[in-house]
Parts: sequence; structure tokens; C-alpha cells
Amino acid sequence: MKDSIFEIIKQEKIAKNTYEMVLRGDTSDITAAGQFVNIKLDGFYLRRPISVCNVEGDELTIIYKVVGKGTEAMAEMSRGEELLVLTGLGNGYNTSVSGSSPLLIGGGAGVPPMFLLAVKLLAEGKKPRAILGFGSADEVFYKEKFEQLGVPVTVTTVDGTEGVKGFVTDAMKGEYTYFYTCGPEPMLKAVYDKSTTSGQFSFEERMGCGFGACMGCSCKTKYGNKRICRDGPVLVKEEIIW
Repeated sequence: MKDSIFEIIKQEKIAKNTYEMVLRGDTSDITAAGQFVNIKLDGFYLRRPISVCNVEGDELTIIYKVVGKGTEAMAEMSRGEELLVLTGLGNGYNTSVSGSSPLLIGGGAGVPPMFLLAVKLLAEGKKPRAILGFGSADEVFYKEKFEQLGVPVTVTTVDGTEGVKGFVTDAMKGEYTYFYTCGPEPMLKAVYDKSTTSGQFSFEERMGCGFGACMGCSCKTKYGNKRICRDGPVLVKEEIIW
């Protein structure tokens, strides 16, 4: 875990209310797909936890949706500005248990960590496929990025304006050796109920500190209380209590 200054080298709107930001700085503490960073914004007391989308050398890519004053402020920032970023947070996904053909399931803001996970799995010789869920066609992002990696992609939209009409669970067909998922809790519960193998779930939670001190994001599991920010955000299927 490390607090470092990162410089914004790219900021682009990629879908409805959704932005891709590329930062340059010390990424050495980011060691696993599914980890997150905690960003300090001037004028705001709490930092903003955001999933890591990709890491290449000293470049960190994050994707965020404008949902409040903090992310509105981020969207107004420009190339060359600097941010204080706490990196290396969270446990991330364990790729050693995936088998040969894992399924990646991302919903909305849960799509970005699936990208770095896909990169990691491909590097290990696995053959992942992805289901990306959105509300409508104007919210869809990164479909082409996954396809450029060579990952087959199925897009679902609630209103049917692109891809399969419905939810990610409507596209959970065919065989897979394991699954990884990230998204809003109702989606995660639906994936849990529909899945036919073991898997790992990344939970989204409001956080105070982001590194386990405040206990504000604790949840109950079959093995006792866990802090989403430090013991998670990734939990395995067998320990989750709904």
C-alpha cells in the first residue's frame, strides 16, 4: 500500500456519464487484477475508491461513472493535473484456480476490473470469455477492447438496445470452468444463484479509509466478519452469506 502523486496523461468520455482516465506514477504496489485505488480530491473529506482497469508499466487506467460531486470534479480535470492516489488496496482475484475456460461477468462499473483480469488470464494461457452488462446502448464501453485481446464478448442491455436484451444472467449459457464477477449487489446475487461452478465476487461498498482501519465496510461471511476494503473486495462463492 502506497500513497503517490500521479499525473493525468489522458481523460476521455467513453460512454454516458462514463470516463476513462490514464494516470502516470508508481504502480509497483498494484499486483493483482481486482485491486482498487483510493483517490484524494481537493475539497472532499473522503477519498474515492475506484477499481483498477489496467496497468502497463507506470501507466494506470481507471474508469469511473459520474454519480456525485466528487466524480463530477474528476470529470472536470485535465491532462497535466496531479492526484494523490493510494495504491495496492484490496486482495484482488486469484487466477490460479480458474481452470482453462473462465467466465468474466461485469456489470456497469464492474466491467473495468474484468479487463485487467482478462489480460492476466490470457498471459497464463487461459481462454476467458466475457459478459458485459449495461442499462442501454449509450452506456456500453470496452467491448472492442476485450475483443482486441481476443476475448469473446457478449453484451447485455436491460432495454435491449444492444446485444442480448436483459441481464448478465440471461447470457450465462455454455460451459465454463470457473467465474469471476463484479457489479452491483443485486447482480452479484443473481449470478450466485445462476452459476454452476465456484467463483469469485468483487463487492462494491462505501468506504471510509480504504485500508481496514475504520471498519466501516465490514460484512458477515461464513468465516466471520470481513472488511471489504482489506479482506476483500473479492470473496469466494463458498463464504458469502446473502
